[in-house]
Amino acid sequence: MPTYFESFDPRQLLADYPLGDAFLAMAQSISGDALRAHQNTQFLACVKRAWEIPFYQRLWGNKGIEEGDIRSLDDIGKLPVFGKTQLMESIALKPPFGDYSGRESHAGPVVFHTTSGTTGTPQPLFFGAKGREVQNLLLARSYLLQGLRREDVVHSVYGHGPINGGHYVREAVLHFTDALFLSAGTGVETRSIRQVELMRDFGVSVIVGFADYIKKLAEVARENGIEPGRDIHIRMISGHLGRESKQAMSDAWGGPELFDWYGVGDTGTIASEAQDQDGLYIHEDAQLVEVLDVDSGLPKADGEAGDLVVSCLYKDDIYPLIRFNTHDVTAIKTGHSALGLKFRRMAGFLGRSDNMVKLRGINIFPQALGPIMDSRADFNGEFLCVVTRDAAQRDEMSVLIESRASLAERPKLVEAYRSLLKARLGVDVQVELKNPGELSALTGIETRQKPIRLIDQRFKS
Repeated sequence: MPTYFESFDPRQLLADYPLGDAFLAMAQSISGDALRAHQNTQFLACVKRAWEIPFYQRLWGNKGIEEGDIRSLDDIGKLPVFGKTQLMESIALKPPFGDYSGRESHAGPVVFHTTSGTTGTPQPLFFGAKGREVQNLLLARSYLLQGLRREDVVHSVYGHGPINGGHYVREAVLHFTDALFLSAGTGVETRSIRQVELMRDFGVSVIVGFADYIKKLAEVARENGIEPGRDIHIRMISGHLGRESKQAMSDAWGGPELFDWYGVGDTGTIASEAQDQDGLYIHEDAQLVEVLDVDSGLPKADGEAGDLVVSCLYKDDIYPLIRFNTHDVTAIKTGHSALGLKFRRMAGFLGRSDNMVKLRGINIFPQALGPIMDSRADFNGEFLCVVTRDAAQRDEMSVLIESRASLAERPKLVEAYRSLLKARLGVDVQVELKNPGELSALTGIETRQKPIRLIDQRFKS
């Protein structure tokens, strides 16, 4: 059996998925027909591989689809969309790993991680060597597109352990850039105060991770007399920003540039911002993105929000992903790229369709509340939404908010927060103010890559 680096051709991989200036040249010159032909070839290879895997044999066979029915990318709409529910059913059917990976019919090394379990039980993730390195390369491409330099010291707050995120972020920087990489991890792996001390002592210039914890670290630094912009000189932050206020986070860290990128554990990097900061460029040579209506599953027009459904065109070795519904909501941006790139752009993460709360006909995404409250001087960035259902079957939401304000100030501030949220959300919610740090056990801000922002108590007995 070949070893990991013998099981694929690194030079061919870089030719197929270029980096840096080579990527820009390709993405600026490729025609629509050439891109479609490239995607079609990859798609058919993935479909062929999927037919060898029991999960897809069952998923597609139950819809009356037979081998040979899918002849080109034009036929993709015939294939069913699936998501975490179907993957967890696969695990229940064949524990502990399920029957979706294709490990049994793959000759070569396999990388094994799990998801973070943000929306439930952690799910096993499998990667062949080639697919793993394409995933790593796409993230490195994103960082380089955003301006990562070889002289940078990169501080990562992504978690490790069995979770995929921290490991493949490290591999991306190590394998495909010349920057120095510091694996700090979560607040459990490296205490928050120690993290900001390391940033100061090692001259960290770039932070990568999830926005919630990056914001918290700026607070921790100041609380301990370490001033971002004076003692820590951050020039770039790249992470999962979604609806976060870039200006507020930049101000907290002394004025760095902020860049968003998007991906999930199963897919790797799907899209990322570039220097123009006008939407996230989809890596269309490796990822095929559809935006579908949350209820009907029909395609949405560009500019309209819906579920992001992805087919990973590079994953033809192990664990193919064809029409995987992330249940993350986004929209395809209209207009032309200022950089002249031919790849489509998306709006980024707008919320989760399976985490959306409907109050009096208004759709509310809990993750969107943080940026709304960032304008408040007493708000320290931590909050939690709790949804209940009363005896009259009326849904209500309470927003628990950590505040630096004194107890005497809080009655007036409660009303200020209620007015702000009602004005921005279009519906009234209840507000409770908490002391700094009081919600950490519920949100998991120190222990989880993605803090919990919603506790749904409507269906609990």
